[in-house]
Amino acid sequence: MTGDGTGYDAARIEVLDGREAIRKRPGMYVGSIGERGLHHLVFDVVGRAVDQFLAGRCGSVDVTLTADGGVRVADDGPQDPFEIDEETGGPGLEALLTGFLTDYWPSGRRSVTVSHFNVGLFVVNALSSRLTAEVRCEGVHRLREYACGAEIGPTVVAVEPTAGSGTTVAFWPDTGIFETTQCLFAVLAERFRQLAFLNRGLRISLTDERPAGGTRAVSFRYPDGVRDFVAALDAETGMSLGRDVIGFEREDPRMAGTMEVALLWSGSGEERTLGFANSGATAEGGAHLDGFRDGVTAAVTAYARGRGLSAATDADPCAHRIGAGLKAVVSVKLDRPKFLGSTRGLLGNPDVRMCVGEAVREHLANWFEERPEQAMEIVDRMVRGTHEL
Repeated sequence: MTGDGTGYDAARIEVLDGREAIRKRPGMYVGSIGERGLHHLVFDVVGRAVDQFLAGRCGSVDVTLTADGGVRVADDGPQDPFEIDEETGGPGLEALLTGFLTDYWPSGRRSVTVSHFNVGLFVVNALSSRLTAEVRCEGVHRLREYACGAEIGPTVVAVEPTAGSGTTVAFWPDTGIFETTQCLFAVLAERFRQLAFLNRGLRISLTDERPAGGTRAVSFRYPDGVRDFVAALDAETGMSLGRDVIGFEREDPRMAGTMEVALLWSGSGEERTLGFANSGATAEGGAHLDGFRDGVTAAVTAYARGRGLSAATDADPCAHRIGAGLKAVVSVKLDRPKFLGSTRGLLGNPDVRMCVGEAVREHLANWFEERPEQAMEIVDRMVRGTHEL
């Protein structure tokens, strides 16, 4: 088809790039201009701070919803330089805030995927009417300010008699772009609670200065990581039997990453198995959850046959019943996660299934051997197809 017949030719093509493209089509970068997209901005700024934790450079992240409609995210790590980071060799804040870095992994490896889009600080900056980035170290503060993604004036340097170090990014979502700029406290709090579970030892807080009745705040930190996560899932059923959580953590170079797995069989017949890749929820599942189920099935089946609970000729007699009452979290952190689809909901790394399956089978088999009474009770229930523990 030619321009002669349609009135449309190459001269009419509008080429957009950088900040202009983001502001013209925000939904392409954050999913929507409603609450969902607004929360993605927060999650991506928090993601940078959590990456500092994963790199061993900070211990806490504090998020504040300010009374004037802004969001402030601060960490307590060493100053995050505006220029090239001499310690890591990675880009500084200036590069992160003013351009796409398609091949950059903030912590060098296994960086956190906090939102489905994970587009980074550049998009947050472009979609904010105002953004400030501050680094502080030994009383020296350096501040840069941006409007709609463009820098305003030079870096401000101030010397104050204060101790401590860290990085603070504050931004005000553009009211001319978003349908609402009011973040939902409950949505953010639930995601930050999840992040604390998935990153053992991280302290993350959320403070809301907007309510007329006074400030409200929550803080999360879980020293046992996904074990605490599974215990919380079990408690939510209201039918907890107080059983020990089965859990382990392992690094496997074959999949270029680590896995953290926790599970238990509770008094509730409903299964709830959650999967995460680089701290992002994989609602559609993927290789890590497939491997988890392979490993549990293999361990339970082997134990049943070894104790004479099922015939050796039976093919995976417990496979269709292992989920009854199961509460589990499978979290993998990979150097290069491969997601299938644009929303990062399905993990496709081919080596992960084998590695997770093998590790789960070995660990669960050892746990059964060390706790024969509990093992017999759990496996016998599956063989008989009853739900009572």
